[in-house]
Amino acid sequence: MKEWKRWPPGLLESIIVTKTEKRSLIMENSTDLAERIRRALPEGGCDREVKMFGGLAFMHDDRMIACISRDGGLLARIAPERDAELVRRPGARRAEMGEGRSMGTGWIAVDLHQLDSEEELRFWVDACLDFHAQGSLTKRAK
Repeated sequence: MKEWKRWPPGLLESIIVTKTEKRSLIMENSTDLAERIRRALPEGGCDREVKMFGGLAFMHDDRMIACISRDGGLLARIAPERDAELVRRPGARRAEMGEGRSMGTGWIAVDLHQLDSEEELRFWVDACLDFHAQGSLTKRAK
């Protein structure tokens, strides 16, 4: 019969602290990113902020411009016709709603570390604003 070893003293507590610290760091970075997005949006470009997709969405005319995701990165809603181009940018990938469940064309997740420069953040915010200015897919279809 196999003999089970006990957890080393303090190991479980260090795992819990690590997860708590990670959550705290993500929240701190998300707060910073939210402030940077607010500055990047034009005057009147966001009329409300809503908790959505486990993060904070920036809305205008009841449509999402962009969202800070639960991991602290950016969920960008972009024009489907630019999807193939933008998903190849560094730090970008197809957004997923749960593991392995793609959100589809026009939804891109951008890693937080890729948004360190104001220029890169401005690029993504502008891509989101460009799509928003076109109107939603539903409104364009009418």
